[in-house]
Amino acid sequence: MPLLASHTGHPLEAGLDEAGRGCLAGPVFAAAVILPSDFNPRFLNDSKQLTAKRREALRPIICAEAVAWAVGQASVEEIGSLNIAQASYLAMHRAVAALSPVPTHLLVDGNRFKPMAGFAHTCIIGGDGIYRNIAAASILAKTFRDEHMQELAAAFPGYGWEQNAGYPTQSHRAAIRAHGPSPHHRMGFRLL
Repeated sequence: MPLLASHTGHPLEAGLDEAGRGCLAGPVFAAAVILPSDFNPRFLNDSKQLTAKRREALRPIICAEAVAWAVGQASVEEIGSLNIAQASYLAMHRAVAALSPVPTHLLVDGNRFKPMAGFAHTCIIGGDGIYRNIAAASILAKTFRDEHMQELAAAFPGYGWEQNAGYPTQSHRAAIRAHGPSPHHRMGFRLL
């Protein structure tokens, strides 16, 4: 089924999605994207349905052609002090606050969102596979986070972040067992 251009019909509707909620290490990232109504590049879809190569090919197209886009993040310390859900909302709020022009409506992937003053929002479960603006946000959140985890992997080799991006794989857990946690691990999470 082809992705839909908009939920509300507002030309400045922003799609929001996050990446890295379920990780053991690294910040949580979120992206907000406002797209032109005719934006519909080939292969645009929920980032989880795309190969890394397709995501990387779509990212510059989204960045070049979007009406506006922004990426926000919440740190490991913020995840620890707030909890992962609240940190995800904080990352989303930071992405929305960085958008220019200001969106008229927020279309959020998932079933929950912490309302932002002055913004109407709609939550859509599985929205990244339904709406183009959320799909674009999912691609930006994922690719910017993956890039960040590549940088952390260079500074903290041994955890396999260049492959696992901080997710709880068997090899990642084995590395935590062998080396202990890094400063980028989420100590409030069950690491082992």
